[in-house]
Amino acid sequence: MERLQAAIEKARAQREGAALTPQAATAPAATAPSAPISVETSDLWHSLRPLDMEGLRRQSRQLVTLQPGAPSAPFDILRTRITQQAQANGWKRIAITSPHSGCGKTMTTANLAFSFGRHAEQRTLVIDFDMRRGTLAKTLGQTPAHNMGDVLEGRVSFADHALRHGDNVAFGLNGSSVKNPSELLQSTLTRDALTAIEAAWQPDLVLFDVPPLRATDDSIGFLRQVDAAIIIVAAEETPMNQIDVAERQVAELTNVMGIVLNKCRIMDGDYGYESYDA
Repeated sequence: MERLQAAIEKARAQREGAALTPQAATAPAATAPSAPISVETSDLWHSLRPLDMEGLRRQSRQLVTLQPGAPSAPFDILRTRITQQAQANGWKRIAITSPHSGCGKTMTTANLAFSFGRHAEQRTLVIDFDMRRGTLAKTLGQTPAHNMGDVLEGRVSFADHALRHGDNVAFGLNGSSVKNPSELLQSTLTRDALTAIEAAWQPDLVLFDVPPLRATDDSIGFLRQVDAAIIIVAAEETPMNQIDVAERQVAELTNVMGIVLNKCRIMDGDYGYESYDA
């Protein structure tokens, strides 16, 4: 891991030594400080249908953050670091991506969601924008009738589509694949829909599960609409050159919040997560 970190730092230093391009210098989307939740907004959250708990229980072995404890600790640490960076920089929209498939970005997103759910005063939206595959619903053991494409294109309201966990986490999932997701994610429909959702639901954070960078141009087209991104990489699977390329691609479009090394076997034989700041 020390070699990985050293290589990342070397590549980053080389890039930072060069002049910033206009794209890299682009400021993040403006985010207002979180205001006390209104009665109307509170009612909106409570009106959402809850997650199917039976489906959730079937997935509980992988969803280690459903209950506090040692297995959830790495995600809780990552949650706290995300919260601290978001508050320090005024960030609200956070994308979670990876260089390639199989890095565990969706499982990381799911476990972060339930970890955030244990912060009672923080409201979090979790939206699946990996709309070609949309595995977040399967990861959570859910079978939604619609997808986020229906919401973005106005066929279904977010209130009718979203599923709630507790009082402070809501999921926008995909029950099926979405046609032309790249064009949709870059459209004014998506921009306007997200603005309206944030205005109505007043989240403190919005986590987006977005496709791997090497798979399609979906993420590249959407990342300009977020404040920062987290890159999930897989130990012993993701080549160093792919990590460097992924970080450079993201940095040209938005802020790199950090790189998370997933599937890392630590000394006691368990699997752990370690986060490196950008």
